[in-house]
Amino acid sequence: MKKRVLILHGWGGSDYPHWQSWLAGELAKEYGCVSFLHFSEPNTPKLALWMSELEQELQSFQPNVVICHSLANTLWFHFEKSSTQKPLLEKIYFVAPPSNSCTIEELQEFFPINFQVSSSAKQALLISSENDPYMTLTEAKALQKELNIPMKIIENGGHLNSDSGYGAWPWIYEELSSLDIEI
Repeated sequence: MKKRVLILHGWGGSDYPHWQSWLAGELAKEYGCVSFLHFSEPNTPKLALWMSELEQELQSFQPNVVICHSLANTLWFHFEKSSTQKPLLEKIYFVAPPSNSCTIEELQEFFPINFQVSSSAKQALLISSENDPYMTLTEAKALQKELNIPMKIIENGGHLNSDSGYGAWPWIYEELSSLDIEI
C-alpha cells in the first residue's frame, strides 16, 4: 500500500517556512502522494466550511495517513464525532492541539469539543511541547490519558510552528518514512 498523506493546517495556515509546507515539499520530492489542504478563510475559520472541505478532501484523496496541526486537531475531533463515513487510516498524528478552554474569539465555534481517539485510525500519536502557549503540558498529558494513545513531548518546542523554529523538521519526515507503508 502506498502512503497517501493528508496534511491539515490550523488557524492562520501553515505557509512556508512552517514544517507542514516543508514536509509536503519533502514528500513530493520523493514522488510521495501528499495533499496539503488549504482551508478557506484560514484567519477567520468557520467550522461548517472547514468540515465540508475536509470531508470533500477525504473522499477525493482517500489518505491513509493524516497529520493535524493546531486547530486542525479540533476539526478532526468534530469530524470523528459527526461523520458517518470515516476513512480507514494507518496512522493519525495530533500535533500541538489547542486547549479545549481556548478563548480566542475567532475560534469560539470550534470549542468546546469532546476529545475522542480517531476510530478510523489503526494508530495515533499525540505530539506536544512542554511550553506550548495554546495547551499546557498538564492539559496535554490529560488529553493523552483521555485518548489512551502514545505521546511524544518536545522540549522547548513552543507551538511547534515556524515561530518556534519548526521550518524543516526532519523528525516528522523520518517518522513517516518509518511507517510500514511504502512511500
